[in-house]
Amino acid sequence: MSLVAIGINHKTATVDLREKVAFAPDKIHEAMKSLASHTQTGEAVIVSTCNRTELYCNTGEAQTVIKWLEDYHQLKHEDVEPCLYQYQGQQAVQHLMRVSAGLDSLILGEPQILGQVKQSFMKAKEAGTVAVTVDRLFQNTFSVAKKVRTETEIGAAAVSVAFAAVSMAKHIFSALSSTKVLLIGAGETIELVARHLKDNGVEAMTVANRTISRAEAMCEEFGAKAITLEQIPEYLPKADIVISSTASPLPILGKGMVEKALKQRRHQPMLLVDIAVPRDIEAEVGDLDDAFLYTVDDLQSIIEQNMASRREAAEQAEVIVEEESHHFMEWIRSLESVDSIREYRTGSMAVKDEEVERAINKLAQGADSEKVILELANRLTNKLIHAPTQALTAASRRGDLNSLGQLRAALGLDKD
Repeated sequence: MSLVAIGINHKTATVDLREKVAFAPDKIHEAMKSLASHTQTGEAVIVSTCNRTELYCNTGEAQTVIKWLEDYHQLKHEDVEPCLYQYQGQQAVQHLMRVSAGLDSLILGEPQILGQVKQSFMKAKEAGTVAVTVDRLFQNTFSVAKKVRTETEIGAAAVSVAFAAVSMAKHIFSALSSTKVLLIGAGETIELVARHLKDNGVEAMTVANRTISRAEAMCEEFGAKAITLEQIPEYLPKADIVISSTASPLPILGKGMVEKALKQRRHQPMLLVDIAVPRDIEAEVGDLDDAFLYTVDDLQSIIEQNMASRREAAEQAEVIVEEESHHFMEWIRSLESVDSIREYRTGSMAVKDEEVERAINKLAQGADSEKVILELANRLTNKLIHAPTQALTAASRRGDLNSLGQLRAALGLDKD
Protein backbone atom coordinates (compact mmCIF):
# COMPACT_ATOMS: atom_id res chain seq x y z
CA MET A 1 0.00 0.00 0.00
CA SER A 2 1.01 3.62 -0.50
CA LEU A 3 -0.30 6.85 0.99
CA VAL A 4 -1.90 9.06 -1.65
CA ALA A 5 -2.88 12.74 -1.52
CA ILE A 6 -5.13 14.13 -4.26
CA GLY A 7 -6.44 17.70 -4.29
CA ILE A 8 -7.02 21.16 -5.64
CA ASN A 9 -6.47 24.49 -3.86
CA HIS A 10 -6.41 28.26 -4.30
CA LYS A 11 -3.18 27.98 -6.30
CA THR A 12 -4.44 25.49 -8.88
CA ALA A 13 -8.17 26.12 -9.33
CA THR A 14 -10.69 28.92 -9.62
CA VAL A 15 -13.30 29.60 -6.95
CA ASP A 16 -15.92 28.18 -9.31
CA LEU A 17 -14.19 24.78 -9.56
CA ARG A 18 -13.31 24.74 -5.85
CA GLU A 19 -17.01 25.18 -5.07
CA LYS A 20 -17.91 22.27 -7.36
CA VAL A 21 -15.52 19.81 -5.70
CA ALA A 22 -16.23 20.93 -2.12
CA PHE A 23 -18.03 18.57 0.28
CA ALA A 24 -21.00 19.81 2.29
CA PRO A 25 -20.56 19.23 6.07
CA ASP A 26 -23.79 17.24 6.29
CA LYS A 27 -22.66 14.86 3.51
CA ILE A 28 -18.99 14.39 4.30
CA HIS A 29 -19.49 11.26 6.47
CA GLU A 30 -21.14 9.37 3.63
CA ALA A 31 -18.59 10.75 1.17
CA MET A 32 -15.70 9.42 3.29
CA LYS A 33 -17.34 6.00 3.54
CA SER A 34 -17.86 5.94 -0.22
CA LEU A 35 -14.26 6.97 -0.89
CA ALA A 36 -12.91 4.43 1.61
CA SER A 37 -14.83 1.64 -0.16
CA HIS A 38 -12.82 2.45 -3.30
CA THR A 39 -9.46 1.99 -1.53
CA GLN A 40 -7.70 -1.28 -0.81
CA THR A 41 -7.41 -0.62 2.94
CA GLY A 42 -10.65 1.25 3.71
CA GLU A 43 -8.69 4.28 4.96
CA ALA A 44 -9.65 7.76 3.74
CA VAL A 45 -9.86 11.34 5.03
CA ILE A 46 -11.40 14.29 3.16
CA VAL A 47 -10.24 17.83 3.97
CA SER A 48 -12.66 20.38 2.46
CA THR A 49 -12.35 24.13 3.10
CA CYS A 50 -13.06 27.27 1.08
CA ASN A 51 -9.48 27.23 -0.25
CA ARG A 52 -8.89 23.51 -0.80
CA THR A 53 -10.36 20.05 -1.21
CA GLU A 54 -7.96 17.18 -0.55
CA LEU A 55 -8.36 13.41 -0.32
CA TYR A 56 -5.89 11.38 1.76
CA CYS A 57 -6.02 7.60 1.25
CA ASN A 58 -3.97 4.55 2.06
CA THR A 59 -4.12 2.89 -1.35
CA GLY A 60 -1.87 2.22 -4.29
CA GLU A 61 -4.37 3.47 -6.89
CA ALA A 62 -4.25 7.27 -7.29
CA GLN A 63 -6.28 7.14 -10.51
CA THR A 64 -9.09 5.30 -8.71
CA VAL A 65 -9.28 8.13 -6.19
CA ILE A 66 -9.34 10.76 -8.95
CA LYS A 67 -12.11 8.92 -10.80
CA TRP A 68 -14.13 8.65 -7.59
CA LEU A 69 -13.83 12.43 -7.04
CA GLU A 70 -14.97 13.17 -10.59
CA ASP A 71 -17.86 10.68 -10.42
CA TYR A 72 -19.00 11.84 -6.99
CA HIS A 73 -19.34 15.46 -8.14
CA GLN A 74 -20.38 14.48 -11.69
CA LEU A 75 -17.54 16.44 -13.26
CA LYS A 76 -15.70 15.84 -16.51
CA HIS A 77 -12.14 14.53 -16.30
CA GLU A 78 -10.87 17.21 -18.69
CA ASP A 79 -12.28 19.95 -16.44
CA VAL A 80 -10.78 18.60 -13.20
CA GLU A 81 -7.52 16.89 -14.17
CA PRO A 82 -5.52 20.02 -15.16
CA CYS A 83 -6.18 21.56 -11.73
CA LEU A 84 -5.36 18.47 -9.65
CA TYR A 85 -2.14 17.72 -7.83
CA GLN A 86 -1.25 14.28 -6.56
CA TYR A 87 1.42 12.99 -4.20
CA GLN A 88 2.39 9.51 -3.09
CA GLY A 89 4.45 8.08 -0.26
CA GLN A 90 6.71 10.56 1.49
CA GLN A 91 5.56 13.42 -0.76
CA ALA A 92 1.98 12.84 0.40
CA VAL A 93 3.13 12.84 4.03
CA GLN A 94 5.11 16.06 3.52
CA HIS A 95 2.17 17.74 1.81
CA LEU A 96 -0.22 17.01 4.69
CA MET A 97 2.36 18.25 7.20
CA ARG A 98 2.95 21.45 5.18
CA VAL A 99 -0.79 22.09 4.89
CA SER A 100 -1.38 21.59 8.62
CA ALA A 101 1.55 23.85 9.54
CA GLY A 102 0.17 26.66 7.35
CA LEU A 103 3.01 26.45 4.82
CA ASP A 104 0.64 25.92 1.89
CA SER A 105 -1.99 28.49 2.92
CA LEU A 106 -3.14 31.62 1.13
CA ILE A 107 -1.77 33.54 4.12
CA LEU A 108 1.56 31.95 5.07
CA GLY A 109 1.48 30.48 8.56
CA GLU A 110 -2.24 31.03 9.23
CA PRO A 111 -3.36 28.84 12.15
CA GLN A 112 -6.98 28.12 11.17
CA ILE A 113 -6.11 25.31 8.75
CA LEU A 114 -4.78 23.08 11.55
CA GLY A 115 -8.16 23.18 13.27
CA GLN A 116 -9.89 22.39 9.98
CA VAL A 117 -7.62 19.38 9.36
CA LYS A 118 -8.27 18.15 12.91
CA GLN A 119 -12.03 18.42 12.37
CA SER A 120 -11.75 16.46 9.12
CA PHE A 121 -9.76 13.74 10.87
CA MET A 122 -12.33 13.47 13.68
CA LYS A 123 -15.14 13.17 11.13
CA ALA A 124 -13.21 10.38 9.39
CA LYS A 125 -12.83 8.54 12.70
CA GLU A 126 -16.57 8.90 13.30
CA ALA A 127 -17.21 7.57 9.80
CA GLY A 128 -14.95 4.56 10.51
CA THR A 129 -12.52 5.31 7.67
CA VAL A 130 -9.35 5.53 9.79
CA ALA A 131 -7.11 2.60 10.73
CA VAL A 132 -3.56 2.26 12.05
CA THR A 133 -1.60 3.89 9.22
CA VAL A 134 -3.78 6.95 8.60
CA ASP A 135 -4.34 7.43 12.33
CA ARG A 136 -0.59 7.50 12.92
CA LEU A 137 -0.11 9.83 9.93
CA PHE A 138 -2.54 12.46 11.23
CA GLN A 139 -1.42 12.20 14.86
CA ASN A 140 2.18 12.73 13.75
CA THR A 141 1.07 15.61 11.54
CA PHE A 142 -0.59 17.41 14.45
CA SER A 143 2.62 17.01 16.50
CA VAL A 144 4.67 18.42 13.61
CA ALA A 145 2.35 21.44 13.27
CA LYS A 146 2.71 22.10 17.00
CA LYS A 147 6.49 21.74 16.73
CA VAL A 148 6.56 24.25 13.86
CA ARG A 149 4.55 26.72 15.97
CA THR A 150 6.76 26.37 19.04
CA GLU A 151 10.18 26.16 17.37
CA THR A 152 9.72 28.84 14.69
CA GLU A 153 8.19 32.33 14.49
CA ILE A 154 5.82 31.33 11.68
CA GLY A 155 2.72 32.53 13.53
CA ALA A 156 4.19 35.29 15.67
CA ALA A 157 3.89 38.20 13.25
CA ALA A 158 0.56 39.65 12.07
CA VAL A 159 -0.02 39.27 8.33
CA SER A 160 -3.69 40.21 8.02
CA VAL A 161 -5.12 43.68 8.52
CA ALA A 162 -7.45 42.41 11.24
CA PHE A 163 -4.67 40.60 13.09
CA ALA A 164 -2.32 43.57 12.70
CA ALA A 165 -4.94 45.92 14.17
CA VAL A 166 -5.37 43.73 17.25
CA SER A 167 -1.61 43.23 17.57
CA MET A 168 -1.12 47.00 17.59
CA ALA A 169 -3.72 47.31 20.34
CA LYS A 170 -1.84 44.68 22.37
CA HIS A 171 1.34 46.75 22.15
CA ILE A 172 -0.41 49.89 23.42
CA PHE A 173 -2.57 48.30 26.12
CA SER A 174 -0.79 45.85 28.38
CA ALA A 175 -3.98 43.85 29.03
CA LEU A 176 -6.66 43.83 26.36
CA SER A 177 -9.04 41.94 28.65
CA SER A 178 -9.70 45.11 30.66
CA THR A 179 -10.32 47.37 27.65
CA LYS A 180 -13.62 48.49 26.12
CA VAL A 181 -13.77 48.21 22.34
CA LEU A 182 -16.01 49.90 19.78
CA LEU A 183 -16.13 48.21 16.37
CA ILE A 184 -17.66 50.15 13.49
CA GLY A 185 -18.99 47.99 10.66
CA ALA A 186 -20.11 44.37 10.57
CA GLY A 187 -18.37 42.94 7.51
CA GLU A 188 -15.88 40.06 7.29
CA THR A 189 -12.89 42.16 8.38
CA ILE A 190 -14.61 43.46 11.53
CA GLU A 191 -15.87 39.96 12.28
CA LEU A 192 -12.29 38.68 12.09
CA VAL A 193 -11.15 41.58 14.32
CA ALA A 194 -13.83 40.61 16.84
CA ARG A 195 -12.64 37.00 16.80
CA HIS A 196 -9.02 38.02 17.45
CA LEU A 197 -10.16 40.33 20.28
CA LYS A 198 -12.24 37.56 21.82
CA ASP A 199 -9.22 35.22 21.64
CA ASN A 200 -7.25 37.87 23.56
CA GLY A 201 -9.78 38.02 26.39
CA VAL A 202 -11.78 41.12 25.41
CA GLU A 203 -15.32 40.92 26.78
CA ALA A 204 -16.62 44.49 26.52
CA MET A 205 -17.30 44.91 22.78
CA THR A 206 -19.82 47.15 21.05
CA VAL A 207 -20.58 46.86 17.33
CA ALA A 208 -22.01 49.84 15.45
CA ASN A 209 -23.48 49.28 12.01
CA ARG A 210 -25.84 50.97 9.59
CA THR A 211 -28.01 47.82 9.54
CA ILE A 212 -28.70 46.86 13.16
CA SER A 213 -29.82 43.31 12.31
CA ARG A 214 -26.42 42.52 10.74
CA ALA A 215 -24.66 43.83 13.84
CA GLU A 216 -26.93 41.80 16.13
CA ALA A 217 -26.19 38.59 14.21
CA MET A 218 -22.45 39.13 14.73
CA CYS A 219 -22.83 40.21 18.37
CA GLU A 220 -24.60 37.00 19.25
CA GLU A 221 -21.44 35.02 18.54
CA PHE A 222 -19.11 37.31 20.49
CA GLY A 223 -21.35 38.42 23.35
CA ALA A 224 -21.18 42.04 22.15
CA LYS A 225 -23.71 44.87 22.12
CA ALA A 226 -25.19 46.10 18.83
CA ILE A 227 -25.89 49.80 18.17
CA THR A 228 -26.66 52.00 15.17
CA LEU A 229 -24.21 54.47 13.65
CA GLU A 230 -26.32 57.30 15.10
CA GLN A 231 -25.60 56.01 18.62
CA ILE A 232 -21.80 56.24 18.23
CA PRO A 233 -21.45 59.68 19.97
CA GLU A 234 -23.10 58.16 23.05
CA TYR A 235 -20.77 55.12 23.21
CA LEU A 236 -17.53 56.65 21.89
CA PRO A 237 -16.42 58.17 25.24
CA LYS A 238 -16.50 54.71 26.82
CA ALA A 239 -14.22 53.17 24.20
CA ASP A 240 -10.51 52.61 24.81
CA ILE A 241 -10.10 51.12 21.34
CA VAL A 242 -12.01 52.01 18.17
CA ILE A 243 -11.56 49.90 15.04
CA SER A 244 -13.53 50.85 11.94
CA SER A 245 -14.08 49.16 8.59
CA THR A 246 -17.16 50.17 6.59
CA ALA A 247 -17.98 50.88 2.97
CA SER A 248 -19.06 54.44 3.74
CA PRO A 249 -17.99 57.01 1.09
CA LEU A 250 -17.66 59.69 3.80
CA PRO A 251 -15.91 59.68 7.22
CA ILE A 252 -18.01 58.39 10.12
CA LEU A 253 -15.84 59.82 12.91
CA GLY A 254 -14.90 63.47 12.65
CA LYS A 255 -12.37 65.48 14.65
CA GLY A 256 -15.10 67.25 16.63
CA MET A 257 -16.82 64.03 17.72
CA VAL A 258 -13.57 62.45 18.89
CA GLU A 259 -12.42 65.65 20.62
CA LYS A 260 -15.67 65.80 22.57
CA ALA A 261 -15.34 62.12 23.54
CA LEU A 262 -11.77 62.67 24.81
CA LYS A 263 -12.94 65.53 27.03
CA GLN A 264 -15.58 63.23 28.54
CA ARG A 265 -12.85 60.61 29.09
CA ARG A 266 -10.80 63.25 30.89
CA HIS A 267 -8.13 62.74 28.23
CA GLN A 268 -7.57 59.07 28.87
CA PRO A 269 -5.82 57.84 25.69
CA MET A 270 -7.85 56.31 22.87
CA LEU A 271 -6.52 54.07 20.09
CA LEU A 272 -8.29 54.46 16.76
CA VAL A 273 -7.55 52.09 13.89
CA ASP A 274 -9.07 52.95 10.52
CA ILE A 275 -8.86 50.00 8.15
CA ALA A 276 -11.43 51.29 5.67
CA VAL A 277 -10.81 52.56 2.14
CA PRO A 278 -11.97 55.31 1.76
CA ARG A 279 -11.28 56.40 5.33
CA ASP A 280 -13.89 56.14 8.10
CA ILE A 281 -12.01 58.50 10.44
CA GLU A 282 -10.91 62.03 9.52
CA ALA A 283 -7.14 62.36 9.27
CA GLU A 284 -7.26 65.44 11.56
CA VAL A 285 -8.19 63.16 14.47
CA GLY A 286 -4.52 62.19 14.57
CA ASP A 287 -3.65 65.77 15.56
CA LEU A 288 -5.57 65.47 18.84
CA ASP A 289 -3.70 64.87 22.08
CA ASP A 290 -4.43 61.44 23.55
CA ALA A 291 -5.84 60.16 20.24
CA PHE A 292 -3.59 57.61 18.52
CA LEU A 293 -4.80 57.14 14.95
CA TYR A 294 -3.50 54.44 12.62
CA THR A 295 -4.64 53.81 9.04
CA VAL A 296 -4.59 50.79 6.77
CA ASP A 297 -1.34 52.10 5.24
CA ASP A 298 0.32 52.07 8.68
CA LEU A 299 -0.80 48.47 9.16
CA GLN A 300 0.30 47.46 5.66
CA SER A 301 3.91 48.40 6.36
CA ILE A 302 3.78 46.24 9.50
CA ILE A 303 2.29 43.37 7.50
CA GLU A 304 5.02 43.57 4.83
CA GLN A 305 7.75 43.43 7.48
CA ASN A 306 6.00 40.53 9.19
CA MET A 307 5.58 38.60 5.94
CA ALA A 308 9.35 38.73 5.47
CA SER A 309 9.73 37.41 9.01
CA ARG A 310 7.29 34.59 8.30
CA ARG A 311 9.11 33.61 5.13
CA GLU A 312 12.32 33.19 7.14
CA ALA A 313 10.44 31.10 9.69
CA ALA A 314 8.90 29.03 6.87
CA GLU A 315 12.37 27.96 5.74
CA GLN A 316 13.02 26.57 9.23
CA ALA A 317 9.58 24.92 9.22
CA GLU A 318 10.29 23.19 5.90
CA VAL A 319 13.36 21.53 7.45
CA ILE A 320 11.23 20.26 10.36
CA VAL A 321 8.60 18.90 7.96
CA GLU A 322 11.17 17.09 5.83
CA GLU A 323 12.83 15.49 8.87
CA GLU A 324 9.52 14.40 10.39
CA SER A 325 8.24 12.98 7.11
CA HIS A 326 11.43 10.88 6.91
CA HIS A 327 10.74 9.57 10.42
CA PHE A 328 7.18 8.65 9.49
CA MET A 329 8.31 6.79 6.38
CA GLU A 330 10.83 4.88 8.51
CA TRP A 331 7.90 3.79 10.66
CA ILE A 332 5.99 2.74 7.51
CA ARG A 333 8.98 0.73 6.34
CA SER A 334 9.27 -0.92 9.76
CA LEU A 335 5.65 -2.07 9.36
CA GLU A 336 6.49 -3.42 5.93
CA SER A 337 9.52 -5.28 7.31
CA VAL A 338 7.38 -6.77 10.09
CA ASP A 339 4.86 -7.96 7.49
CA SER A 340 7.66 -9.37 5.33
CA ILE A 341 9.24 -11.19 8.25
CA ARG A 342 5.86 -12.59 9.30
CA GLU A 343 5.14 -13.73 5.74
CA TYR A 344 8.60 -15.29 5.36
CA ARG A 345 8.36 -17.13 8.67
CA THR A 346 4.82 -18.34 7.89
CA GLY A 347 5.94 -19.68 4.53
CA SER A 348 9.00 -21.38 6.01
CA MET A 349 6.97 -22.97 8.80
CA ALA A 350 4.46 -24.28 6.23
CA VAL A 351 7.30 -25.95 4.28
CA LYS A 352 8.67 -27.43 7.51
CA ASP A 353 5.28 -28.77 8.60
CA GLU A 354 4.65 -30.32 5.19
CA GLU A 355 8.01 -32.12 5.14
CA VAL A 356 7.80 -33.27 8.78
CA GLU A 357 4.33 -34.72 8.14
CA ARG A 358 5.68 -36.51 5.06
CA ALA A 359 8.58 -37.97 7.08
CA ILE A 360 6.30 -39.11 9.92
CA ASN A 361 4.02 -40.89 7.42
CA LYS A 362 7.03 -42.69 5.90
CA LEU A 363 8.26 -43.77 9.35
CA ALA A 364 4.77 -45.06 10.16
CA GLN A 365 4.92 -47.17 7.01
CA GLY A 366 8.17 -48.79 8.24
CA ALA A 367 10.70 -46.87 6.13
CA ASP A 368 14.33 -46.80 7.26
CA SER A 369 14.61 -43.98 9.82
CA GLU A 370 18.09 -42.89 8.77
CA LYS A 371 17.01 -42.55 5.14
CA VAL A 372 13.84 -40.68 6.18
CA ILE A 373 15.85 -38.18 8.25
CA LEU A 374 18.38 -37.65 5.44
CA GLU A 375 15.58 -37.16 2.89
CA LEU A 376 13.81 -34.74 5.25
CA ALA A 377 16.98 -32.66 5.63
CA ASN A 378 17.66 -32.59 1.86
CA ARG A 379 14.07 -31.75 0.85
CA LEU A 380 13.76 -29.06 3.54
CA THR A 381 17.10 -27.49 2.59
CA ASN A 382 16.30 -27.49 -1.14
CA LYS A 383 12.90 -25.88 -0.65
CA LEU A 384 14.21 -23.18 1.70
CA ILE A 385 17.18 -22.23 -0.49
CA HIS A 386 15.22 -22.33 -3.76
CA ALA A 387 14.03 -18.69 -3.77
CA PRO A 388 17.35 -17.18 -2.52
CA THR A 389 19.24 -19.25 -5.12
CA GLN A 390 17.02 -17.92 -7.91
CA ALA A 391 17.49 -14.34 -6.68
CA LEU A 392 21.30 -14.73 -6.52
CA THR A 393 21.37 -16.23 -10.02
CA ALA A 394 19.19 -13.45 -11.47
CA ALA A 395 21.25 -10.68 -9.88
CA SER A 396 24.49 -12.28 -11.08
CA ARG A 397 23.21 -12.61 -14.65
CA ARG A 398 22.09 -8.96 -14.69
CA GLY A 399 25.44 -7.84 -13.30
CA ASP A 400 23.48 -6.13 -10.49
CA LEU A 401 26.30 -5.93 -7.94
CA ASN A 402 24.24 -3.84 -5.50
CA SER A 403 21.44 -6.44 -5.26
CA LEU A 404 24.00 -9.23 -5.22
CA GLY A 405 25.80 -7.63 -2.29
CA GLN A 406 22.54 -7.13 -0.37
CA LEU A 407 21.51 -10.74 -0.95
CA ARG A 408 24.91 -12.05 0.18
CA ALA A 409 24.70 -9.93 3.32
CA ALA A 410 21.14 -11.07 4.04
CA LEU A 411 22.14 -14.73 3.61
CA GLY A 412 25.21 -14.35 5.83
CA LEU A 413 27.68 -15.09 3.02
CA ASP A 414 29.92 -12.09 3.76
CA LYS A 415 30.68 -12.74 7.43
CA ASP A 416 33.97 -11.32 8.74
